[in-house]
Amino acid sequence: MKKLTLTRRDALALLGSMGASALLAACGGQGQTGTGAADAPTEDVVVRVASLKGPTTIGLVSMMDATSGIPTGDETEAPEAEAGSGITYHYTVSASPDEVLPMVIQGTADIALVPANAGGVLYSKTGGKVQAIDINTLGILSVVTGDGSVRGFGDLAGRTLYVSGKGASPEYVLAYLLERAGIADEVSVEWKSEHAEVAAVLASDPSAVGVLPQPFVTATLAKSPALSAPIDLTKVWDEVVGDGSRSVTGVTVVRADFAAEHPAAVADFLERHAASVEAVNADPAAAAKLVVQAGIIESEPIAEKAIPACNVVCITGDEMREALEGYLQVLFDADPSSVGGALPADDFYYVAG
Repeated sequence: MKKLTLTRRDALALLGSMGASALLAACGGQGQTGTGAADAPTEDVVVRVASLKGPTTIGLVSMMDATSGIPTGDETEAPEAEAGSGITYHYTVSASPDEVLPMVIQGTADIALVPANAGGVLYSKTGGKVQAIDINTLGILSVVTGDGSVRGFGDLAGRTLYVSGKGASPEYVLAYLLERAGIADEVSVEWKSEHAEVAAVLASDPSAVGVLPQPFVTATLAKSPALSAPIDLTKVWDEVVGDGSRSVTGVTVVRADFAAEHPAAVADFLERHAASVEAVNADPAAAAKLVVQAGIIESEPIAEKAIPACNVVCITGDEMREALEGYLQVLFDADPSSVGGALPADDFYYVAG
């Protein structure tokens, strides 16, 4: 398979959206085929699903387990569909967008769960041959501090924030929220190269204030009980923006040709994905075991605590478009290259036939 080379700017933008790289394992995996939906689907097709070892895959783990099992790390090719097999699934979980995006572009993955801005990048790189079918994760950034006087977003005025992710989505989201809240000129930002550096500052000085993503927030709080996460930036977005857009971490995309040829398979995926998200949110303890098996988070206790704060969702249709379109507009206004150089057109937003 020909390898696609992403530019350094692409890689920074995509990795900045992922947020939890320090907690992720190093190798990807693939699952085997499984049984299709119970309502006797009318076609035989293997749906090849690619995702990343991060929060955007957490909502998928129950579906993985129920269909073909959590990917083991064995590098296997997706099998051909057999007569009478119905809709089956084959999963690949990778550590980097460098591995997932080429699979979509070259047609070796049909559906992929990727950082939100990567959806725009894929749309651009494929000439519009990719569509967003759902939002799988809302924002995962929180303000972390040991200073009890920091209770709301306005309390950041006059303070220095320690943040990682400069030149990527975290920078653009934070700048947008500070501007909307009217405190941009009153907050200083000190950029760190890694989340671990931010956590180290907070551990050494609990009065400091930082911004971290999940599940890194949960891991940091577990190591430093003096710290707390009083402000969820996803909730801040909802409060200060109010135009229907949302802070979005991850989207699920499909190759447009696959969606046109196999609409029943797309519908089956969305139904299963929604049920999986519901199961994960309803029972974080059970989901934590699967999250660890998938290599997303190393510790079950950390995973169980992090899941409720990871904003795992399955948002489709008009609600998806309104939430995602506004978010991509914010990224585009900050740096057009972060979404592929131009905003996706109407056909990017999947509408079931």
